[in-house]
Amino acid sequence: MDERSLYETIGGDATIAALVTRFYEVMDSDPAAAPIRHMHPDDLTTSKLHLTWFLTGWLGGPQLYIERRGHPRLRARHLPFTIGAAERDQWMHCARIALGEHVADEQARAAIDGALARLADNMRNQPDGG
Repeated sequence: MDERSLYETIGGDATIAALVTRFYEVMDSDPAAAPIRHMHPDDLTTSKLHLTWFLTGWLGGPQLYIERRGHPRLRARHLPFTIGAAERDQWMHCARIALGEHVADEQARAAIDGALARLADNMRNQPDGG
């Protein structure tokens, strides 16, 4: 990878928007993601906005989430939801489809996938197998 951020490498705002749109399309339509879809509000507008802001800053772009909502505190914000290995895997299923369709750079896609997998695993608040 060169000196550019992942945000720049993948195409900035346009790619982030496409990733988030596709992520939630998969979550909304794929039966494999139904359990995590039910954790979200019926109207995904705010969820999409927050994920867009978060990914933009997390990948090295403008810190939109922090500017608007403060520190993400992801684990704390997700504690009200039961998140185990199955939910983590469902979330990553949606993310991997979106990444595969919208991030052409293989190194960038692999780097983002690995980082998202670690992030998703950190959101678990249930022991393995339960």
